[in-house]
Amino acid sequence: MYEEAFFHLLNYVYDKTKISVLCLAGGCAMNSVANGKIFDKTPFQEVYIQAAAGDAGGAIGAAYYVWHQILNEPRNFVMEHAYWGPQFSEAEIGKELRAKSIELEKMGCAIEKIENHDELCKKTAREIADGNVVGWFQGRMEWGPRALGNRSIVVDPRRAEMKDVLNARIKRREPFRPFAPSILLEKIGEYFEKDYPDPFMIKVYPVRPEKKAVIPAVTHVDGTGRLQTVRREDNPLYWQLIKEFENLTGVPVVLNTSFNENEPIVCTPREALDCFLRTKMDVLVLGNFFIKRN
Repeated sequence: MYEEAFFHLLNYVYDKTKISVLCLAGGCAMNSVANGKIFDKTPFQEVYIQAAAGDAGGAIGAAYYVWHQILNEPRNFVMEHAYWGPQFSEAEIGKELRAKSIELEKMGCAIEKIENHDELCKKTAREIADGNVVGWFQGRMEWGPRALGNRSIVVDPRRAEMKDVLNARIKRREPFRPFAPSILLEKIGEYFEKDYPDPFMIKVYPVRPEKKAVIPAVTHVDGTGRLQTVRREDNPLYWQLIKEFENLTGVPVVLNTSFNENEPIVCTPREALDCFLRTKMDVLVLGNFFIKRN
């Protein structure tokens, strides 16, 4: 019923305007299944839905009102990524690691500082390819409800059992709830039937039939995936991690789920360490610090 009304409204808008570019907002714009069908069900050729399209997006409207209407600044900003939240320095991360040192030692955790990003991504990609569960905490937190590669738990999408592993160890979600694929932007057409970017993980596209068996952990029972496209310019480190995974496995996709258990997505280094310690995560990459549980 929702989709029937949704597409009726969109087609009516197009008939009235003949404009092929669509921007959606509001809670209904978070319906990723319907969003992924817009290109099939309507004449629209471009669709923009920002990362926090629900009630939280009102903050953007308020900021824009001040910027444009009160300060008379130009309308030249396009929100191409969602990395607008807090970030933490190496000193702040180091302080939290020292505060948790006894607990980490009791857990048999080895801590290695890796300042070279090439080495960091290669080492992390190897852990993912080996079937380990990796917490990935980097840079500024994402704006909106989706973890988009800065506050994420990342695993191997080729392993069908990873859904059960994640639910048993950390997420404790209903078995029918899917996990999402993060894919290199330039490879989207090889794995999905729609070749249109979605940096905010807000659309569901059909997985190509020949790729369903390649990435079973992120393919829904109906053969679709709620994907996130990763562009190098938007998130160089996360892009590099996926690229290193592709170099190892031939697959430019990782399973990405939010870095949390049954609470909001972690924001601070302390929250990330607490979640790592109380769950059965194998590895935590906290900035330049690589922490592995023995």
